[in-house]
Amino acid sequence: MDETSKLSRSLAVKEYHTVTQVRGPLVFIDRVANAGYDEMVEVIDPDGKVRVGRVLEANGNHAVIQLFVSTEGLDLAKTSARFTGDVTRLGVSLSMLGRILNALGNPIDGGPSIVPEKHLDINGMPINPATRLEPSEFIQTGISAIDGLNSLARGQKLPIFSGSGLPGNQLAAQIAAQARVLTEGKAGGEDAFAVVFAAVGITNRESSYFIEQFRASGSLDRTVVFLNLASDPTIERIITPRAALTTAEYLAFEHGLHVLVILTDMTNYCEALRELSVSREELPARRGYPGYMYSDLASIYERAGRLRGVPGSVTQLILLNMPDDDITHPIPDLTGYITEGQIVLNRALHQKGLFPPIDVLPSLSRLMDEAIGEGKTKAYHRALADQLYAFYAEGRDLEKLITIIGEGSLTDQNQRILDFSRRFEREFIGQGTINRTLDDTLNLAWDLLKGIPKVYLKRIPEEYIDQYIGVRDG
Repeated sequence: MDETSKLSRSLAVKEYHTVTQVRGPLVFIDRVANAGYDEMVEVIDPDGKVRVGRVLEANGNHAVIQLFVSTEGLDLAKTSARFTGDVTRLGVSLSMLGRILNALGNPIDGGPSIVPEKHLDINGMPINPATRLEPSEFIQTGISAIDGLNSLARGQKLPIFSGSGLPGNQLAAQIAAQARVLTEGKAGGEDAFAVVFAAVGITNRESSYFIEQFRASGSLDRTVVFLNLASDPTIERIITPRAALTTAEYLAFEHGLHVLVILTDMTNYCEALRELSVSREELPARRGYPGYMYSDLASIYERAGRLRGVPGSVTQLILLNMPDDDITHPIPDLTGYITEGQIVLNRALHQKGLFPPIDVLPSLSRLMDEAIGEGKTKAYHRALADQLYAFYAEGRDLEKLITIIGEGSLTDQNQRILDFSRRFEREFIGQGTINRTLDDTLNLAWDLLKGIPKVYLKRIPEEYIDQYIGVRDG
């Protein structure tokens, strides 16, 4: 920031002693002149300590301030507020890699303070749609159910729909450690991702798990961790994902890094949004969530992508827990509309002891076709995925049928499909913690199809059947 900007900002700072009400995370101030929406505010408590917030609503001479920390201990008569004349900014630096920070970007790992290279608006900068590039480069996650059937592209935003007790955190940590951009069919170490991990309202146990996983995999040195624990003020959850994405955009678009942003758990974020809405006495929409939750989530998710002429990218992996495993709940429902697919975890598969328990039938990657194919993965990739999907869907239907008629009533072909389905779950989906290359995944897929007569492989071109699994008539 140059000297002229600093002078302008100092002249813009105004301090008021007209706090009229404190309600939850909100501070109400009267007789305010020229307050702007999203303007950064410093609230000074009776002990002289500064608490940071932003203008949530400005109406005439009345302003509503949303604090990013607790409002506990504020005294109306002894509390003042300074309006800075600028938006909320985050100090960012390349030295943030390998550090553990709180929601406001302050180190909590015992290390030295971070000297910012820039101060960026946490809401991000508007991007001209004409400068956006369509995600089209395959990301190898090492997870067969994703790489083979729901492929992820660099710059994509893909959520994981988990549930209480399901290993969504373990899956996200494994992907963070293993993810590589696949260039011309080969995963190069030089294309390993920098990771920005945003923990939103998680427990100490969950945060310790993630950090230990990052250390064990050797990825902590290329990871920036933003921690907002369940014991921290609820309102900090509003700023955590925005601070993380601001850091990711800086690393990607100014330093040319491939950045994988992991946001967990966005259900906690939405609960904080609902709490804020109740404090403002707004009319609720579906299940008590605010009517603007769709646009608010979009302001976070749409910050993924690639820019023309810039080598870096921001890819989002969004983890959320579906309340009562209900995929129609407003949080997963709206997330699915905004993002480019979803990876759905299945409780029945988890109870069978399979990891990762990904249910490939409701899972989807809308950008898979752009990321796979000749010159990217394999020319037969799409056809092979379609065939696996078709047989597995048929096998799941047969599992329901045999509970009525018994397995002995199946035809030979139905028995083959049933055997395929069970083996597909056991070997293809249930890979454990193994890091599979794309070649390993595709070779396993061909091996699973060897027991099926050629006449039933209707989705795969004949030349690939002859090349990879041989000619069989029955």
